[in-house]
Amino acid sequence: MSALAGYDPGHLWCELLGGQTGRSRGPISNRLDAFSLEELRRRAEAAERELYNLGITFTVYSDKDAIDRILPFDLIPRVLTAAEWQHLERGVIQRVTALNAFIHDIYHDRRIIADGVIPADLVLGNSNYRPEMVGVDIPHNTYVHVCGIDLVRDEAGRFLVLEDNARTPSGVSYVIENRHMMQRAFPELLKGIGVRPVDSYGPKLLAAMLDIAPKHIADPRVVLLSPGVFNSAYFEHIFLAREMGVPLVEGRDLVVIDDRVFMKTTAGLAPVHSIYRRIDDSFLDPRAFNPASMLGVPGLFQAYKKGNVVLANAVGTGAADDKAVYAYMPRIIRYYLDQEAILPNVETHICREPEGLAYTLANLEHLVVKPVGESGGYGIVIGPKASRQELDDLRVKLKADPANFISQPVVGLSVSPTLTEEGVRPRHVDLRPFAITGKETWVLPGGLTRVALKKGSLVVNSSQGGGSKDTWVLEA
Repeated sequence: MSALAGYDPGHLWCELLGGQTGRSRGPISNRLDAFSLEELRRRAEAAERELYNLGITFTVYSDKDAIDRILPFDLIPRVLTAAEWQHLERGVIQRVTALNAFIHDIYHDRRIIADGVIPADLVLGNSNYRPEMVGVDIPHNTYVHVCGIDLVRDEAGRFLVLEDNARTPSGVSYVIENRHMMQRAFPELLKGIGVRPVDSYGPKLLAAMLDIAPKHIADPRVVLLSPGVFNSAYFEHIFLAREMGVPLVEGRDLVVIDDRVFMKTTAGLAPVHSIYRRIDDSFLDPRAFNPASMLGVPGLFQAYKKGNVVLANAVGTGAADDKAVYAYMPRIIRYYLDQEAILPNVETHICREPEGLAYTLANLEHLVVKPVGESGGYGIVIGPKASRQELDDLRVKLKADPANFISQPVVGLSVSPTLTEEGVRPRHVDLRPFAITGKETWVLPGGLTRVALKKGSLVVNSSQGGGSKDTWVLEA
């Protein structure tokens, strides 16, 4: 039996066939169809063994029995045309530009608040707003050096933004490793297709870290700061340090002397000038933030404020990495750039606003309701799939704390052919392109495609049982 025999995306947009019309994307679907289902399974099993042997894992803190897991990998790629990618790239760059303008403003003049575009308490009352950053100037006014924008595609084929990840977005290591896996497991599928490479991410990130380093330093030293081996993304920290060619350090490996940062080495102390940090703000410096933190570096924030070291992403970016602020992003783009959003938001009802709350309460069974501070798919209630008790409980929470919620319609997410126990079947996917910004913004061609492996599931997060695919951007 051929791999794609019986595959039917129904009324949903198919990422391989190019929509609902069955239009093939070049020879890719024909090549896939030439494989038998048995051969596809054989290669998938070999790929899974290799992932296990390479230690490509993530951590699920909520599962006491199986913490470290292999991120499930599906061999059938998600395909984007050159024209689609050009549109996505422009939209991501626009969004990152607006995010940086917004974050600079809220820590300086606060014009957007004074002009009534966004409520003051939404920003100043945000748990991730850092008053310590008020008036602090940073190179190029770049706060979000690494950004992951979560996108979905609806039934009509339109790309919509689902979420902004402006703090410490993870997953780029899987993008690169997925490509390497495809090159080993499926070389004949890639041959002659013309797919844009993804191997330049590490050098591009290093270049950005050098871009923002203190200007008086002739040869800046860059390090990657990790919370350590028990962090869910530790594999990625090791991977990126290797790709950048920089030391991987933990807080205990660094020391601050006279407001300058040094790394402990066997040859003595070595100065550090640029830090790609994968530690949240609150754990970064026990003197400035959480005094109980054992992960950070005492005195690091003071050295940062004095310009002796730079941090990526900047302290305080979490004020923009919030589902409530996300709802205002079309207005934020219009305010700073005088442009309409190239990539619109999913239609969003802001429950802190009376009309948004009223609409949400009246239509709970038809909406997806999200708490503004959660990530990883936690706390989401999908109305059409929820029980009456779940909806009643949610109604109580909404009335008690409306500012903590937004709601959105259920989007018929696009699907991609995915190998399952029943054969190749349509499964819902999203996309997280990664943007790197130093002086300018560069977007990695493709990004992380996450796939909901459970039939009918709309939640693609790895912590909720999702997997990943290689994302192909065609050169022409």
